[in-house]
Amino acid sequence: MAEADGAENETFCDQNVGEQSSVEDQVEKENIQKSSERKKEEEEEGPGPSSLVYTSTSLSLKPDPEKRLITHPLTLNWAFGINKTLPVFSLLDQDRLAILYACSHVAVIYDHTSNSQHLLQGHCNPISCLCVSEDRRWIVSADKGHDSLVIIWDSYSGIPVRTMFDCHPEGGVAAVALSKDSKYLVTVGAGTVQRVCIWDWTNETEGPVCQVDISSNLGCQKHIIFNPTDSCQLLSNSASHVLFYTWDKETMQYEAPEISKTFKREVGCFSQSVFHVGGMQAFSATLTGNMVVLDVPRSGTGHLNALKASKLISLQKDGISVMTQCDSFIVTGDVRGHIKFYDTNFKVLSCLTDFNLDPITSISLSKETPTSSGVACTEDILNTESYVSRNLVLSTVSAAVVHVKAQSRSAQTLMKEHAEPLNAVACHPQHPLVAMGSYSGVLKVWDYEQKVTVCSKIFHTDEQIHCITYDPQGLYLAVGFVSGVVKVLDPCTLEEEVEGGFKYSPDCITHLAFSHNSSYLAAADTGKAVMVFHICKEGTQYVWHYLGKHRSHYKAIQDLLFGVDLDSTKPRLLSLGMDRRLVEYDLQNSRKDELLLLSSERIEQSARPTCMAWYPPLTTEHFLLIASDLYKLKLLNVTTKMCRKTLLGPTYGSPVKKMLMLPSSKDGNLNSHYMAYITQDKVGVQILPLDGNPHKSLALICHSSGVSHLACSHDGKYIFTAGGVDRTVFSWEISRPALEAAAALGGKDLIPFYTLLEGGRDGELFKVVKDLFYYCQLRSQGIDSMETRRVSARIPLSEVPYLIRALGFYPTEQELEDMQNEVKFSRYAETGKYVSDIDLEEFIKLYVNHRPVCGISKHDLYKAFEVLGVADKNAKPVIIREELLELLQARGEHMTEEELAECFTTLLGFSVEEQTPECEDSELQLERQLPPNITMDMFVTDILRFPMSTRELPAEQQPLSSKAL
Repeated sequence: MAEADGAENETFCDQNVGEQSSVEDQVEKENIQKSSERKKEEEEEGPGPSSLVYTSTSLSLKPDPEKRLITHPLTLNWAFGINKTLPVFSLLDQDRLAILYACSHVAVIYDHTSNSQHLLQGHCNPISCLCVSEDRRWIVSADKGHDSLVIIWDSYSGIPVRTMFDCHPEGGVAAVALSKDSKYLVTVGAGTVQRVCIWDWTNETEGPVCQVDISSNLGCQKHIIFNPTDSCQLLSNSASHVLFYTWDKETMQYEAPEISKTFKREVGCFSQSVFHVGGMQAFSATLTGNMVVLDVPRSGTGHLNALKASKLISLQKDGISVMTQCDSFIVTGDVRGHIKFYDTNFKVLSCLTDFNLDPITSISLSKETPTSSGVACTEDILNTESYVSRNLVLSTVSAAVVHVKAQSRSAQTLMKEHAEPLNAVACHPQHPLVAMGSYSGVLKVWDYEQKVTVCSKIFHTDEQIHCITYDPQGLYLAVGFVSGVVKVLDPCTLEEEVEGGFKYSPDCITHLAFSHNSSYLAAADTGKAVMVFHICKEGTQYVWHYLGKHRSHYKAIQDLLFGVDLDSTKPRLLSLGMDRRLVEYDLQNSRKDELLLLSSERIEQSARPTCMAWYPPLTTEHFLLIASDLYKLKLLNVTTKMCRKTLLGPTYGSPVKKMLMLPSSKDGNLNSHYMAYITQDKVGVQILPLDGNPHKSLALICHSSGVSHLACSHDGKYIFTAGGVDRTVFSWEISRPALEAAAALGGKDLIPFYTLLEGGRDGELFKVVKDLFYYCQLRSQGIDSMETRRVSARIPLSEVPYLIRALGFYPTEQELEDMQNEVKFSRYAETGKYVSDIDLEEFIKLYVNHRPVCGISKHDLYKAFEVLGVADKNAKPVIIREELLELLQARGEHMTEEELAECFTTLLGFSVEEQTPECEDSELQLERQLPPNITMDMFVTDILRFPMSTRELPAEQQPLSSKAL
């Protein structure tokens, strides 16, 4: 019997292959005929533009073997990873094995046949839901968050055919679906009160056809579908309720049957719902293995409450996580990774249990139509399980995508990505390899040119990878874990150099760095400590040993960096902390269990440093580049640690959090230098040398939920960004000529800096700057002087503080000293002479680079009062007058009594002449003028005299006078 069954199956498969070949021939003939007809029409109509959507086919997205022209400085080249919470859809046809899935804010069409990707970019927020049309021609993607979008794409060309803005401004979109004929689109809002909207998206009307708000007591509706036989009926479900909708023209209604009351017991949490092929029944599956059968009323009966839960079937012991419809059959996937096929009476027809899959999250059927034998199934054929004519694409909770060939009952893994947050990414210093590690304990190395996995390793489940790095020679790969373990691996085999690794910290390892000669490895942890490991030769082998550890910061360590001593070429190690300290370690004199410090210097007054990098040798002086949370970049002398220059950094919504210098490109100008950086959610490139020109920098959204790390390829052609919580890594191709061209469009010389002044060169601010500059010339020569004026285009450096303050920017004494030193030593390395004056153009550059990007917000003031003051009876922070005067004279940059009196005299509007003889003491006079208890509102309004409108504006919109606090 087994042989007979096998022969029958073989015959059945041969028949399918023959019929499939004939179908392919017929399709090919039809395509040729359509192509010839289209060509004839074009010849008759004459030359003219044609729609790419109209002319595209399913093969249009195949990669072009010719090198494409890159016209943008940064181009998304490849997306590693997948959003495992969203479904994966099959776009399979006779020509390609392609799937659709979401990756952060990008939808990806992956063609497994050609190992290529087409990236659908348009969202600024993480994609929250996806769906495809019945014929797989149209793709709908939607997101949640500010400025949410719904985009309809043509899957053949990858072109967005319609973009719908703010369909659900209350929070974005939670679920979408297309009707069977693709004419109507339904969206479910993600707000507290969910709104369901029906859209005729092929029409140009702005608003929905109809809509209805859902009671929040019915749970969050996360899944919705149209009735395939009647587009005026829909079904959705939350974990607790199933909802049935009907709509007609401009009205929409819904009903939520009380299923638990009907069956007088709990049925479990609902996972998904489907309509039966005939549209007269609906099925809802639960995570307890139950199936609820719902009787659907006929459209037009007028009885909305006719929807009834007629049966409760205990279908299986394992929870059903996903359910869909395959022709006339029901297909389910469960928490054990099993796929089962049922007929309409819920009789098991087939069960695929041999694939060892994790819990299934989505099932998608191939779009090819069943063969004739698959439609006209007889009882004998059903018993042979050969009725299944569509292949399946499955996704699991472990971020795996599997292609199941139903006829042969075989499975092919298309993707196996990281299922937990991915923070670690590093590039090999000599080969086109990128390594990435995640909290799932998976370390994977990709060849980013061939797009294939080279090697991988899975650590224990409790070993979560947080950071990785290669040494400069490519001999080692260091891995830092959340548990505090540091492991050194062979980069080719991923075998451990030291069994079990190093466990000298109980805290998460956040940074790893190798010295230039690969002899030292440093690690920083969340415990604010730095550890150093040293390699020693033992016999014929080199072995890594622990050198020492030092808790050198009292706040989080922001960056860790090895450098080279300028005199001896020995390695030097620096760490940068949120405590505003730059610490250097004495590696040469440190010994076992004793890591010594060489220096520890405070480099900022109020800004918090975020990262650092060695500045390229563009001048005779060597610099360390440090970025801060106030959008500033500072160049520090590598020997003296003195601030030599302050520059305006990239201002793209959040400060720079990580930066690295790009290696010189072989096909570019070797004298050109570039820097890559990341902010909170963007990746950018910057042309060097730094001068504050905003047009020399460009940034794009790379991970809308936040970017955690970046790495650069050894040839400087690609940047890789890790998204952390979105479990993805993006590869960005850099076009240096495009970046240079974009910078050139911003203008030359001082033109880009004029744009940073409010109103530009023709604005009021520039006129004020020019007038005050010439007034400073007069002042430096003496206002009352009767001698002939010396005409000059420069003013002494001693006048800069007065000019800066006259423009409403009040820097600290340290900041003023940095500004004057910046000009004073600007040519010292080349000429050996100091610069003692400055012209107008140089001053404008100095001003726009040093002035604060954002003003002090109300929140900042409140935090200051909260720290310095005490709570009053209304629980509002208050500073006592005597304490305020003491703080100003004893903390920070100390103010003398005379300076304090002068400031408050100006602010409060009284003069020294008004003082009575018995109140000659300036401090007593201040006590008389200041109230005994000072609140924040009183400080802003009565002392600083900020206008009410200014205080209510956001910080970035405040005028200069309020930025100068």
